[in-house]
Amino acid sequence: MWELIKINKRNSVLLLAAMGAILLLVGVAAGTLLGGPEGAWIGLPVAAGIWLVMMLISFSSGDRILLASSNAVRVTADVHPMLFNVVEEMTIAANLPKMPDLYIINDPSPNAFATGRNPQNASIAVTAGLLTKLNRDELQGVIAHEMSHIVHRDILFVTLASVILGSVALISNVMMRGMFYGSMGSRRRYSSRSSNQGGAQLILILLAVVLAILAPLFVQLLYFALSRRREYLADAGAVRLTRYPEGLASALEKIAAVSTPVAAANKATAPMYIENPLGGRKAHSLTSTHPPIQERIRILRNMSHGAGFRDYLDSFQSVTHHNPDIPASAFKSEDIPLRQAGVEKQTPAETPKQQARQVGDLMRSVGGYTFLTCPCGLKLKVPPGLTGTKIECPRCGRIVQG
Repeated sequence: MWELIKINKRNSVLLLAAMGAILLLVGVAAGTLLGGPEGAWIGLPVAAGIWLVMMLISFSSGDRILLASSNAVRVTADVHPMLFNVVEEMTIAANLPKMPDLYIINDPSPNAFATGRNPQNASIAVTAGLLTKLNRDELQGVIAHEMSHIVHRDILFVTLASVILGSVALISNVMMRGMFYGSMGSRRRYSSRSSNQGGAQLILILLAVVLAILAPLFVQLLYFALSRRREYLADAGAVRLTRYPEGLASALEKIAAVSTPVAAANKATAPMYIENPLGGRKAHSLTSTHPPIQERIRILRNMSHGAGFRDYLDSFQSVTHHNPDIPASAFKSEDIPLRQAGVEKQTPAETPKQQARQVGDLMRSVGGYTFLTCPCGLKLKVPPGLTGTKIECPRCGRIVQG
């Protein structure tokens, strides 16, 4: 386990270093474009300063910003007892120092993500759609996947990578907006110089413009690569925690069947979800935020001998016909037997109308609504402000105490 985490950290640091180098190059290009060759030495520290400020913000409150931008609401055990029970189980199985804080996103599309700086202050957010579509074993597989991201220290590296991506996009945007003004000012400053110097200045401007256009795309590709390679390892970790690969496989299958995007998701936060939250599942490419979900499902369902990392590696090689970007020596043999499916404690709604009703009731519970049942069988949903009042049942006319 610790060897895997060490390899994961090393690969992440290398990718982050590459992204950081591109950020500084963009800063140099911005300074060159807006201030001529001398401006390069101004753009470099400015880019480093922007990066430092955004890093400090990310370390101090990046997880809270992400949760707020995702419209996630923190919940307690009485809102969804089964969710808390599953998270408690996986916290113990993963040997984490404390149970992550739990959030629910009011969205019918099934998805989830983990965030935070370290296991001591981690959070897990799930959509309402995920809770209404999955049974207990499937929910356990998703939670175990997110727990694995926490154990493998993925949550910090992905957050920092998103900060670099945002910094590059910000500086590139400034470059493009100031391109015409900077180039016109440069032409005025260098109009009295020789034609050779003017040609060199033009080349620098053209290179800066090309870098401003390509740098955000290249950093985004690195960011997506950082996300894709982590998903396989998190899947392997989830199976190791649950000892039931079919749970996660079935959950991914249900998630893949819904193409509706998560409304609050964006390109910067998409790699943090268990599966692409932007909708439109497409074939795997360099711009994919996640590995092919059908391939992940086949790998999980091909595990028939055990639930260890080595068993996952054997299944991975059998399905994909190549090795993961992790040395095989890290997948030491472990005797972790598979288990049978658990006793179902929740039956997901079968029709879209029932699922929509469950999502609505869940989010009302998150919002503090009280649910009352009239003797005629009608379920009354009472807003927080009406607690303690007498409510007339719209079906039978009885008075129900709120």
